[in-house]
Order: sequence, then C-alpha cells, then structure tokens
Amino acid sequence: MFFSKKGKVREKEDANLLWHLAKLKKSLNQREALINNSVDQNNQVIYQALTEKAKYLFLLKEARIRKTKMRNK
Repeated sequence: MFFSKKGKVREKEDANLLWHLAKLKKSLNQREALINNSVDQNNQVIYQALTEKAKYLFLLKEARIRKTKMRNK
C-alpha cells in the first residue's frame, strides 16, 4: 500500500532501461558491421562504435545490478 508508487516507478525505469539496451545493441551491431565491411575505416566511426559499446556495457551492468529481466508478452 505505501510502496506501490515505488514499484511502478521501478517498473517504468526498468522498461526504459531495457528499451535503451535494445536500441544501443542494434546501433552497435550496425556500426560493427559497417566497420567490418569497410575497406578504408574512418577513425570517427571506430570511436563512435567504442563509445556506444561502453554505453551498452554500462547499461548492461546496471540491468544486472537491478536484476532486470525481459518478459515475453
């Protein structure tokens, strides 16, 4: 009764975290494919991929700490 708002906020933030994880994973996979298929690799693209990978790993660690799980609907 007293903590119902806390649970709803946590669920909303967990959903937001999972959405960002999926978005970053897709973007990271696209950049890595671009890098792997490029003949002349641009340093800017490589640095952007490294930045996205760092963000993805940070959010993944946060999801593990929060014990967030994806639910199939």
